Amino acid sequence: MNILITGAAGYIGGQCALALKDAGHTITGIDRRTLPNHLKGVMDFVQADFDSDESFRKIVEVRPDAVVHCAGTSLVGPSVKNPSDYYNNNMVKTMHLLTIMMSAVPKAKFIFSSSAAVYGEPVMANCHEVDPKEPISPYGESKLMVDWMLEAYRRAYGLDYVSFRYFNACGADSQTRHGQEPAATHIMARVLECLRDDTEFTLNGTNYPTPDGTCIRDYVHVEDIARAHVLALEHNVPAGVYNLGSDTGTSNQEIIAAAERITGRILKIVAGKQRAGDPPLLTASAAKFGAVATPAWRQHDLDAMIAHAWSWYVR
Repeated sequence: MNILITGAAGYIGGQCALALKDAGHTITGIDRRTLPNHLKGVMDFVQADFDSDESFRKIVEVRPDAVVHCAGTSLVGPSVKNPSDYYNNNMVKTMHLLTIMMSAVPKAKFIFSSSAAVYGEPVMANCHEVDPKEPISPYGESKLMVDWMLEAYRRAYGLDYVSFRYFNACGADSQTRHGQEPAATHIMARVLECLRDDTEFTLNGTNYPTPDGTCIRDYVHVEDIARAHVLALEHNVPAGVYNLGSDTGTSNQEIIAAAERITGRILKIVAGKQRAGDPPLLTASAAKFGAVATPAWRQHDLDAMIAHAWSWYVR
C-alpha cells in the first residue's frame, strides 16, 4: 500500500514508518519538524504542517491507500494554559485534513493517534472503550472531539477509520534505529536519563493506596504500537476506537527496580509530593483490539521496553 503518515518525524510516527516500511509498504511522511537523519531513506518526506497547501497537494499527488495521523500537540499542562493551540492543531486542522481526504481519497483508511487522556480520571480500572469519557484537559478534550468527528464521518460519508487510544508509549526500536528525543516527560525516560547522566530523580508520591505505595500506570512498547498500526491496515480491522494498553500496569517503583537491574546502575532518588490530580491507578483493557487483531499485537514486556530504550539512550 501507499501510506501517508503525518507527524512522521516524531517518536510514534517514525516508528510506524519503520514498521510499515519493513512490512513492504511505500511511505510518504509529512511533518513540520526536520526529518531525523536516522529516518532518511525510510520515506519520501515533505517538511510542512499537515494542514497546509503543500501537504494537501501531496495527498492529491500520492493518493494514499491509508493516512496514519500521528501529528498533534500532546502535553497536558500547556494545553490548560493555551487551549486555543490544542483545539486548533488537534481538532480544527484534523477536520481540514479529513475534508481533503473525503475529496481526494474517499476510500482511504484513516488511523488516528488518540489518547488515554479522553478518560480523564476514571473511577475504575481497567479502562474500556465504552467507559465514560470525561477529559480534564483541553488536550484530552481535543482528542475526544476527533474521536466523535471520526464516527460522525463514518456514519455520514463511509469513512473507514481506526482510532488508537495510547497509554504511555515507551521503549525504542529493537534495532536501535529510532527512539525518543531527549527530555521526554514520562517516568521511564526520565529514570533512564537520570541513570545515564548520574543525576537525581524525583519520585512523586510513595503513599498511594497501591501495593508498593507508588502510582500504577499502563506502558506499551512503541514497537507494539507500530505493530498495531500494521495489523489495522493489513487485516481489515473494523472501524472504531481501540485502547492500546497492557491490561495490568506497572508501578513507578517497579520501573525503577527494573531499570536499575537492567542498567546495573543505582538511581539517586529524591522523595517528592503527590501531584494534584494523579490517580493511584490508571490502566486499560486492550481486549477489544486483541479480539480483532491477529496475530497478537503485543510482543514486548517491561524489561524489553527498558532495555531497548537504554540501548537508544547510550548508543
